[in-house]
Amino acid sequence: MKLPSENPKPARVLVSGDIVGPVGVELLIRFLPLLRVHLQLDAVLANAENAHNGSGLSSGLFRKLRKAGIDLFTLGDHVYKREDILADMEKEDCLCRPANYPSSAPGKPYAICATKSLGQVAAISLLGRTFMKPVDCPFAAIDRLLPEIQTKAKMIFVDIHAEATADKYLMAHFLKGKVTAILGTHTHVPTADETLLEGGTAFQCDLGMTGPHDGILGRNTAPVLETNRTFRPNRFTVSEGDCRLSGALIEVDPASGKALSIKRVQWTAADLEKMLETQLGESHQADSRAL
Repeated sequence: MKLPSENPKPARVLVSGDIVGPVGVELLIRFLPLLRVHLQLDAVLANAENAHNGSGLSSGLFRKLRKAGIDLFTLGDHVYKREDILADMEKEDCLCRPANYPSSAPGKPYAICATKSLGQVAAISLLGRTFMKPVDCPFAAIDRLLPEIQTKAKMIFVDIHAEATADKYLMAHFLKGKVTAILGTHTHVPTADETLLEGGTAFQCDLGMTGPHDGILGRNTAPVLETNRTFRPNRFTVSEGDCRLSGALIEVDPASGKALSIKRVQWTAADLEKMLETQLGESHQADSRAL
């Protein structure tokens, strides 16, 4: 789905769904530098609240993922599962807690960073309230913060971290025409409803997850199944197989910050290997021509 653009070269932004566990982290560390070149990406965003063994983000993993090429990080309801990330959350502008937490909560209410080709890009995380722990009103939070963010960045990405599809769709219609994209996270299952809303706002109800797909939403199947059948408590460990990068590739008009297209993506490690082979082949051919 596309709209015409006055700018001949739209910006290209990749947004990853929830990063889950070691295999999700390793996949991004290995392939993201390639993807930035292969897809000519201007910015990369990700929800990283499940990066550390399926719950929370550690300081060490934050730095590794930042070095791999993620520009902006959003977090969700597992934001404080790793205490060592608190210092980074207070110091780093590219990392944010949910904006509808109380103002006294550690961390910044939105993330912002300067990119080489686009200037400043911003991201904000909002938690839904249906089937989740009590939080402040997400509509009031974005209403309060959006005027400030708009003075700093034209491209604004909203991560609506929620269980209920209704929460995500309501936020999409509340913000359409005001932000670049509204993208759902938290359920770890990608939805096939990517669209452009009125006013140039991209939307997808859930981006899915970047992590192992051979279990139950990133967890090993056996203990989850046993607990649900018997109520016997178990430790839900992170699975490791069938790792995929799930998210959305969004084209944006840099002049206005309006979305021009959105494409749902899901790549296996094998898919990314093929991209790597193509990239290396093209580089080898270019080097040969230069000789």
